[in-house]
Amino acid sequence: MLLSEVFLPEFVMCGLKGKTKYEVFEEMVDQFCLVSNKHVKKELVDALQEREARMSTGVYHGIAIPHGKTAAVDGVFGILGVSEEGVDYGALDGKPVHLILMILAPPVEAGTHLGILKCMANFLRKPSFYTDVVNAKDSESVYAVIKRYEAQGL
Repeated sequence: MLLSEVFLPEFVMCGLKGKTKYEVFEEMVDQFCLVSNKHVKKELVDALQEREARMSTGVYHGIAIPHGKTAAVDGVFGILGVSEEGVDYGALDGKPVHLILMILAPPVEAGTHLGILKCMANFLRKPSFYTDVVNAKDSESVYAVIKRYEAQGL
């Protein structure tokens, strides 16, 4: 599965307002529920918080990859968020997070979920990907960045 199939433009959010990871979870899940017309906010936020309680998904260099498995979704979905100010995320490196790549998946899609995480890791190994996404001005521009990196064979 390609990242462009998971992080659709309607699930890309530039200019996140949340100051903490939990505020950002709410904000991003609200967008997912609005676009998908699913009324499963509590289930999704609970799944994200449950995973986050085990260990921070704020990985490094301003990047977080929150993910949750829940039967409240019927496929694998990605919501990408960019925060200009940075989010107090409790990241492993102690720095604010600016790029949040959220994955929501049902438990039966564990293999696809892991495949997407692996694909994301390949993208994130290139510092220019982070910079290009964070500097994009809107969701279509972010989506174009994803497509461009996929075309490079990442």
